[in-house]
Amino acid sequence: MAALRLAGPSAGLLSPTALTRTLGIYTTASSSITGSLAAKYHASRYAVAAVLPSLLSDIWESILRAVPKKKTSHMKKRHRQMAGKALKDNISLNTCPACGNTKRAHLLCPHCVAPHISEIFSLAVTPTQILSASGASSLKAHLANEEGFGIAQSLSAAHKIGCHHLTTAKGSGCYAASVGFGGEVKLWRFEDGMWNEDLKDNGKVKDIWAISLSSDARYLAGTTHDGRIKVWDLQNNIEEVWNFETRGSFGMCVDLSPDGRLIASGHQSGSVYVFDLAEGRMPFSLSGLAAPVRAVSFSPGGKLLAAAGDSTMIMIYETSSGEQFATLIGHAAWVTSLDWNDSGEYLLSGSFDGKVKVWSIERKACVATLSESDKAIWSVKWLPKVGKAERFAAAGASQSIALYREANSS
Repeated sequence: MAALRLAGPSAGLLSPTALTRTLGIYTTASSSITGSLAAKYHASRYAVAAVLPSLLSDIWESILRAVPKKKTSHMKKRHRQMAGKALKDNISLNTCPACGNTKRAHLLCPHCVAPHISEIFSLAVTPTQILSASGASSLKAHLANEEGFGIAQSLSAAHKIGCHHLTTAKGSGCYAASVGFGGEVKLWRFEDGMWNEDLKDNGKVKDIWAISLSSDARYLAGTTHDGRIKVWDLQNNIEEVWNFETRGSFGMCVDLSPDGRLIASGHQSGSVYVFDLAEGRMPFSLSGLAAPVRAVSFSPGGKLLAAAGDSTMIMIYETSSGEQFATLIGHAAWVTSLDWNDSGEYLLSGSFDGKVKVWSIERKACVATLSESDKAIWSVKWLPKVGKAERFAAAGASQSIALYREANSS
């Protein structure tokens, strides 16, 4: 039994008969047998121990390949793919279709969306563009058609210390005029897709504040600091053809009727004057606004005249008689700009508190109020229709132009 216990693992190889007959021989033989078995046992144990680390490494590597450390959804994998594509697009460049400058393929053109470096004081429109004037030295022409919106041209160094008034001839849309803070007046012509200065070094038209061009671009009207209203004939060597005097109050705004017959001016005293250019006289002056008048605008048919300013009210008069047609109340701050749509159904107004209102002339009431910004609005303009949609633009102290479109139009 001692041999059996010693042999241990090899006991099953020996029979009980052999165990009882030759115990001594068994004992001696079993010692050599058990020694060799033990050696083999230890050798195999060491061999398995030597191979085990590499086996475990391969097993764990296969497991890690099959099961990710963190479960990733298909959507996240797709996002990673798109991120790789975006990274590729990020380093690719193309040409902006609006201004022709080089830009990154995945970004809007910085030249087209760059705001003015100062407040925008005036807007003017043509059938395809919006012109803007600001405290900067350059004027900007923006695309405003069905193809999109972007800068079409920048008129560098147009006015050294900025421009405060800008107007276009509504008939052809090929002529514009601008007045700078230095007192200089410049005339512009649109030809071959570009704006160019029409008359350089012009000294006949100067020292005026607000301006207006007739629809046929023949006459230019302007107001002066001492309340006079001047009119120049641009097709006759820029001769001054009219010089109307008022009571001496600063002329803050002016407008020519679509037929070129009437001219209206608003003054710091709150007075509104209407002059008949055909007869060379003032048929009537309009009352009702005791505060400075900042905007006057004739309706497309010329039958109505809207005037507004620091009183916050908008007064509408009949041009045939001077009688008051309507009073529009709704603004809580100075009204700085007015503009009629092409049909004369709606009047657009902008105010110092950043609100833009659309008024129905038939209902004599406000039908829409937009208050996207709390900064002053200095100019509002209706844009040419694209399909059935009514569109307009507003600009001011925010240094950008906001475009709006009729919501229920297609």
